[in-house]
Amino acid sequence: MLTPYDEFPVHQYSYPFSQIPVSDFNWDDGYYFGVYDADAGIFLYTGMRVTPNADMIGCYAGVTVRGRQTTVRASRIWRPDFRTEVGPLRFEFVEPFREIRLVLERNDSPFAFDLRWLGLAPAHEEAHHLARHRGRITTDQTRYTQGGTAEGWIEIGGERHEVRAHEWYADRDHSWGLYEPRGPLSDPREWLPPREDTGPKRMFRFWLPFQARELSGFYHFHEDEHGRQGELNDPFGTPFEGAIDTGFDGERLALVRGRHSLRFRPGSRVLEGGTVELEDEHGRPWRQELEVTAPAWVTFPIGYYQGNWRDLGNIHTYHGVSPYVEWDELDFTTQPTDHTDYAGREYHGILGAEYAVRVRTEGPDGISANGLGHLEFFIHRRYRGYSFEP
Repeated sequence: MLTPYDEFPVHQYSYPFSQIPVSDFNWDDGYYFGVYDADAGIFLYTGMRVTPNADMIGCYAGVTVRGRQTTVRASRIWRPDFRTEVGPLRFEFVEPFREIRLVLERNDSPFAFDLRWLGLAPAHEEAHHLARHRGRITTDQTRYTQGGTAEGWIEIGGERHEVRAHEWYADRDHSWGLYEPRGPLSDPREWLPPREDTGPKRMFRFWLPFQARELSGFYHFHEDEHGRQGELNDPFGTPFEGAIDTGFDGERLALVRGRHSLRFRPGSRVLEGGTVELEDEHGRPWRQELEVTAPAWVTFPIGYYQGNWRDLGNIHTYHGVSPYVEWDELDFTTQPTDHTDYAGREYHGILGAEYAVRVRTEGPDGISANGLGHLEFFIHRRYRGYSFEP
């Protein structure tokens, strides 16, 4: 089946774009976008993923207002409609990497928006994500990350918020390939051999695109339980990488190493802020002060995993009609908290992983910038890099 993308001479495989070179259900392709304002305590998050071997496209559009999350989820059969549009949500690529229109039409939920997502600098192609288990490649994925700003409007519960460039900031990523297995379509563990020991395990993930008028950038850390940065057999296995940009026509400085000193609410793993020391490719130091602005949003409602849709499926599965749309509102204002998914599974003491943070950057030659960032932060109980005793 031909798609609109087959019009262009960009094929890297001898079949049309509607067919991919593997049959694994874990092969998918899609986006995440975020738009946030520290003063309002609002973080809008939206994404869309195509799962060609299930013939499905699924999406989410959500917003957290200081911990109260409203999320719309939608899904439809992918072939033969290849538009980035599902139910009330659509993404329009006005100018690749520079201007993208994000629209959630008014729907049964109290949430809608119409936004122009505006890139601040070229995207960062992350180091290739590769992981294996018992001889099988389980992750083989490319991902790029980009910082931006936004303008337009958001409506939440009848209240309209005007989004103005450089008052609100934004980020995005786009990834494609084989990703970590997600039930119910893949890897029934009860019928497979036990997971093999493949060396150090990732216990710490710190992924930060940051934005300001003067500069933007991106970096991430991944560490084992002892706080060591090293290659991991994991979907997020890169020890450290990053860069700082001064616009589309400006300079890009590679970051070669970094270390962190983070603050937590006493007696908990709830992040409050911290300091990150960075070194660029010329050996010059950079310093960032981070301050968390509101409770982190929780990823359950976006529907990536089984049991977080009302029919107990996930973003890759068929939900009985096409298009299918549902929404919910969940309260995560107090963290840690408990959560029960639609399958009845109970989760205790959970923390949000997606923080909006104020970022103050200080660099060589008197460089200084104040802005925002999106910190995706996971820290497991076995991580020994910090003490969490009261």
